Amino acid sequence: MLVLAGIVVLHITTIILLLVATIDNAWWVTETAYTDLWGRWELINLNWHYEELKKYTEVQSDFLQSVQATSVLACVFTILALFVFLAQLFTLPKGQRFIFTGILQLIACLCIMTAASIYTAQLHTTDKKGGYGHSYILAWISFVLTLFLTITYIVLRKRSE
Repeated sequence: MLVLAGIVVLHITTIILLLVATIDNAWWVTETAYTDLWGRWELINLNWHYEELKKYTEVQSDFLQSVQATSVLACVFTILALFVFLAQLFTLPKGQRFIFTGILQLIACLCIMTAASIYTAQLHTTDKKGGYGHSYILAWISFVLTLFLTITYIVLRKRSE
């Protein structure tokens, strides 16, 4: 029972980290600007001003949309996996539990890995100022946690048989 409670807590933690990574404004950070997946915050005269992401080429905009889509999908699949986990826990017999939950977690894991990889390889590659912010780091931490949860669900399924 304690293992299942730990899994639920870890799952909720992963959901929170994914949501923060997707929503927060710190994927790319400079001294005067914070860039996220949706816009850019610019420090002008000690005030923060929001502006649309304009500096990307058409190809980079396509990559950015891919990052946005896969980040949102990772959040959706992780939240859905939690509900499926709770439903499977009480409805399916041992040995059949957690298969679908593990698949959903694997898809979420691949989505967030894809988002962070595309962001790394295609965006801000020529920027000399700035660096990756905490949202970007949280995305990679979320990838590790979702991968760990996927492996945990597979092990729990095998252990239950």
